[in-house]
Amino acid sequence: MAKPIAWGTLCYLPLVDGWKLYNDLLGDIVSTSTEPQISQDLIYFLDSVLSEDISIVAARPILDSFIAVLRKLTQETQISVGQHAVTLLQSRSTSVEEQDAQIRELLADAYEAEGQYTDAAKALQGIHIDSSQRLVSDAAKVQLWIRIVRYYLEEDDTTSAEAFLNRIKNLPSKIEDHDLKLHFKLSQARILDARRRFLEASQEYFNVSLAAGVDEMDRLQALAAAIRCAVLAPAGPQRSRILATLYKDDRSTSVDEFAILEKMFLDRLLDPEEVAAFAQRLAPHQLAVTADGTTVLDKAVVEHNLVAASKLYENITTDALGAILGLQGSGDFTAGEKAEDYAARMVEQGRLKGSIDQIAGIIYFDSGNAATGQHIRQWDAGVQGLAEDVERVATSITNAFPDFAAGQAAVH
Repeated sequence: MAKPIAWGTLCYLPLVDGWKLYNDLLGDIVSTSTEPQISQDLIYFLDSVLSEDISIVAARPILDSFIAVLRKLTQETQISVGQHAVTLLQSRSTSVEEQDAQIRELLADAYEAEGQYTDAAKALQGIHIDSSQRLVSDAAKVQLWIRIVRYYLEEDDTTSAEAFLNRIKNLPSKIEDHDLKLHFKLSQARILDARRRFLEASQEYFNVSLAAGVDEMDRLQALAAAIRCAVLAPAGPQRSRILATLYKDDRSTSVDEFAILEKMFLDRLLDPEEVAAFAQRLAPHQLAVTADGTTVLDKAVVEHNLVAASKLYENITTDALGAILGLQGSGDFTAGEKAEDYAARMVEQGRLKGSIDQIAGIIYFDSGNAATGQHIRQWDAGVQGLAEDVERVATSITNAFPDFAAGQAAVH
């Protein structure tokens, strides 16, 4: 086709005849045009359909036929023609909102298949969801926003992702659909993870791993992500609690991260080989270099080993501690001074019990729990695990023999 299709005499034909002729022409384009000519022919077709010569009443059914045809074409064609379509529809989108939404969703699918996630998100953002012409339920809004969030997260654009996640949070109605709830929780976990709010991210990932209707492989992936975030979180009581929860989960032994989880939970020193192996399973943002020239993992390991050292020693020189922590002197600071700085910050924040004699260069740890802390934690974990096992057995008996359980309840 050398030029755009002119409405010409077709506009003077009865509406049904004009619609039929355009449909026939659309069929001819698909059956006779080849790549890349078909894209240009469809663009000419759209230019004619959306010209000012055709009323919007006549254009709607033709657009419906056009969309049905576009769905069957290649992704490359869908992108080139879809881009042109949404540009043309911008001036008339209030009159053809349903068709505009369908083309944008189709365009987003094509972009997603090509790995162009930001373009996919922007295509969906143009869909009108607050209009008197097209009623969109809260569930449909959530579904759309979750999809946009997922696209932005694929590009590590957490700022844009969080903006759309907040729209979901601000909806007056709650999310009822189970799958949407799950996607929301996972998106929230990924945003917290990317923002390096690792304690909160770990809890969210763990919640996803426990949710109903999740594939077993996905459960283990979520659990592994929870462990990675817990390891990267700042040492302290809060991290100790989430580490305990993860360590007591029977599934944890099935993931590669269990070895480092166990050492973290039992306050054992981590050696460089273990840390290097663990680092290979981290995402790029989890290995990003911070302002002080270290990574989040470096800092987490140093803080953990410092806590582990406090369980082994009542006091230690800062130089010796620096050697244990694997710190290197740099600039005006020695390894011992770096160790002292880590310890001072953790003591000040209440994440480590002890005191520092700066003149003598000695760190004194609170030895109240030094000798028995590890055994007490193991004992507590064992007692809690036993209690949970007993509760599971009791629940199983109740479910299997409801009459017997009811009788026992009546006796007591």
